[in-house]
Amino acid sequence: MKFPTQNEKPGEASLLIGESVGRKEDLRLVTGSGRYLDDITFPGLLHMGVVRSPHAHARITKISTEGALALPGVVAALGVKDLPEVGRPIPLYKAQHQEFRAFEQPVLSNGVVRYVGEPVLVVLADDPARLADALDAVVVEYDPLPPAASIEAAIAATQAVHEGWPDNIALVSRAAVGNVDKAMGAADEIVKERFRHARSAGMPIETRGVLAYEDPTIAMLVVMSSTQVTHRIRQAIADVLGMSEERIRVIAPDVGGAFGAKAQVYNEEILVPALALRFGRPVKWIESRSEHFIATCHDREQLHEISVGFKRDGTIVAIDDRFWADFGAYPIQGDGVTLNTINHLCSPYKVAHYRSECANVVTNKMFSAAYRGAGRPEAAFVMDRVLDIAARRLKLDPAEIRRRNFIVPSDMPYRPGLIYKDGVPIVYDPGDFPAAFEKLLELICYEENRAEQKKRRGDVRRLGIGLSCYLHGSALGPYEGANVRVDPSGKVYVYVGFSSQGQGHATTLAQICAAELGARFEDVVIVGGDTQAMPYGFGAQASRIAANAGPAVARAAREVRHKAEKVAASLFEAAPEDIRIEAGRVHIVGLAERSYGLGEVARAAVKAKVLNFDPGLNACTYFSPETVTWAFGAQAAVVEVDVETCAINILKYAATHDCGRSINPMVIEGQLHGAIAQGLGGAFMEELVYDHAGQLQSGSFMDYAMPRADHLPSFVTAQINHPSTINELGIKGVGESGTISPGAVIANAVEDALAEFGITIREVPVTPCRIFHLLRQAAPR
Repeated sequence: MKFPTQNEKPGEASLLIGESVGRKEDLRLVTGSGRYLDDITFPGLLHMGVVRSPHAHARITKISTEGALALPGVVAALGVKDLPEVGRPIPLYKAQHQEFRAFEQPVLSNGVVRYVGEPVLVVLADDPARLADALDAVVVEYDPLPPAASIEAAIAATQAVHEGWPDNIALVSRAAVGNVDKAMGAADEIVKERFRHARSAGMPIETRGVLAYEDPTIAMLVVMSSTQVTHRIRQAIADVLGMSEERIRVIAPDVGGAFGAKAQVYNEEILVPALALRFGRPVKWIESRSEHFIATCHDREQLHEISVGFKRDGTIVAIDDRFWADFGAYPIQGDGVTLNTINHLCSPYKVAHYRSECANVVTNKMFSAAYRGAGRPEAAFVMDRVLDIAARRLKLDPAEIRRRNFIVPSDMPYRPGLIYKDGVPIVYDPGDFPAAFEKLLELICYEENRAEQKKRRGDVRRLGIGLSCYLHGSALGPYEGANVRVDPSGKVYVYVGFSSQGQGHATTLAQICAAELGARFEDVVIVGGDTQAMPYGFGAQASRIAANAGPAVARAAREVRHKAEKVAASLFEAAPEDIRIEAGRVHIVGLAERSYGLGEVARAAVKAKVLNFDPGLNACTYFSPETVTWAFGAQAAVVEVDVETCAINILKYAATHDCGRSINPMVIEGQLHGAIAQGLGGAFMEELVYDHAGQLQSGSFMDYAMPRADHLPSFVTAQINHPSTINELGIKGVGESGTISPGAVIANAVEDALAEFGITIREVPVTPCRIFHLLRQAAPR
């Protein structure tokens, strides 16, 4: 589907927008020409290692570094007292609520450790092998303190994780509409359940890494990091080290995946540049995979106690949800993930009476932050589990109970009465939720599989169907920008304030620029991941780049086009409105045989005296959305559960998603497939398990299982197109959407397959072990 852009002239079309053109960035990466952080080296490079706490909660009583310093090649072993320049805490991601309890996250432990893996001191050596020996030679003595290694333990603890706190509740987040208590009294059926979503994390192929050096020729500290948030890192380094941001350049080279795991400022991103300045030599740190498990953010761990009232016909009367979120030791992102759960739980259903309250709990575990989906998979799991349980009690088909509660097109613009975390009242974007849901049922062959399910009742391998629907609030502001510049060579450079980790920005943003400017797609080059290339940016996260940077690129490209038309008009001695720019050539309408290349016009624009604007074909613009976009999606699976081995086999998986205006359907398809696969990992495999002492029990790929290709079927998807009203291009977010429903889908499908045993699935991942225990406790009806 093609949509004209706002300022198109009659007869013109944005031919590239909506087309599945091939990705520009892939050839270089798949042929081994990528440049990842560990590929980068410099003469005189020092390697940094981190001595980490083996205890979840303890006081440091003694540190001995003599053995390490005696080893060959070891340059230094330093704690916080030896590095006063890192004495300031890591700055918060954003200003916390006034009610949020104050805390500080030290760069190096200042005497107390609060999770296994917390940095205690750093070691520098001239060789990675010597560094490993030196780390083993450091001796740290601890006085263990009682750990709070679970939500329940943290609530019951008599000693808080943070000194000065009366308990371990950082903040209670709340939202409410209507009168829940009164409405619940009129319900014919109340589903009251307790659900748990397990802890998991992003596992990119490339772990984190940082390299820093001081460039004396330009008096600048250069920091390279495998990160999603270059500008935030620059600000944090400046704040901690007391430097001017203008003296710091942060670069993200090729990044081998992120998924939110690299969207935080970590201790190492302060330590490496501090050491580079201290010793006057380049310093590099590369995270090991075992470090990644304990020293890179986690997410997803929530415990819900929910009551939902229904009428006999299946319509929702009221929802009352109380839950606890495990933030780990430092609630670094405030309650942003929690608010995502609160604001997404009811969607996409009409709920007049809703109350939600979350206790944001700190524990002695690695801190939590936003992992792909960020609070929404938890919401979908709880809501869809309730709907299936209610459907069974009310003798309704799971599809029918959803139909009876959907927000319908005539309700639009629908206002649920909640305030989004950006402070703006929520208003859903246009869409047709029932139609998209029916499309899903068609893709999954719903009626046919229901018939097949009946035929296979009593078999060893039972058939089950799971459904889930969601709304995705995406493309969070506050802004994103773009600088479009035409080089005299004819290349068009688009500078943006974020890096890419596989999303396809070099393709989709090039399509927008080429379509709006009239350039050739192959001539457009996207440049990001460098704070010197673009002074301000917020990073590639929260499914925000296409919907925020896309309009910025479009606006800048249009401005450049208008400049090019004026310059060309002076060259042709014609009116600007008679100028056309197509495929990188500029000509008068109707006279395409006489033309200039865009590069020639750019060269002329540097010298032209007739212009009433800055020289050159260049424009920089920013786009600030009023609030987020809202996209509907639905997913379904047909699964086979072996009641003897408890193995789960996914036979078919389907999804629909409203992406608004599609830039590149192939890229969207790839995003959906990848996100669904990632979500399925958390649905039936992935779990970060801590014991009562706060020790991670699943800290390697021997224990933390992830899906392989043979675990997954080919996904069947359909893209729905209801343009957003929030941005001029009509784009809605896609990147995280596929992760939202798989946990709910698999839980519903497995319970459906085992319905005759009367089991209820209250926890993900749905592993064979959990199925085995549920079946042992159940008796066939």
